[in-house]
Amino acid sequence: MEKAPKHLHLPLLVALWTGQRQGDLLRLLGPAYDGTHIRPKQSKGGRRVKIPAGAPLKAALDAAPRQSPLILVNSDGRPWAADGFRSSWRKACATAGITGLTFHDLRGSAVTRPALAGCEVPEIVAITGHSLRDAGAILDTHYLNRDSALAESAIRKLETRTKVPDRA
Repeated sequence: MEKAPKHLHLPLLVALWTGQRQGDLLRLLGPAYDGTHIRPKQSKGGRRVKIPAGAPLKAALDAAPRQSPLILVNSDGRPWAADGFRSSWRKACATAGITGLTFHDLRGSAVTRPALAGCEVPEIVAITGHSLRDAGAILDTHYLNRDSALAESAIRKLETRTKVPDRA
């Protein structure tokens, strides 16, 4: 993230910690963050989700200057236009040497990261607002890639819960 332009750090953090769509994030009004939770309204389905602000996100939101009624603003302190945001995102990826990554891919990362941290799918969808089925499909087909650390964790959990008779 050090290579990303400073004005893209906050959108990147908000996306990774909430899993919300780009358009929904760009429309986030200041009152959607109360100092402990962020409450985006999802354009698809119209649901409001209440997401605890993880420590890195909270620190960034608390430190961000309030230059606009919107939480996320461009380098001029003005609301992002969707095209301007996409252009800045592409330029930042190019500068960082990243190819083939869209901002929407961060929505999948927001499902995968908690799974790798040991979260269950119902916990993940409480953050991202995905359906259980959609989150499962994301984990199964696109992002998780059969992580070996998850297999190790699963075996350790099974061993802990399985009583093996003493073999003397």
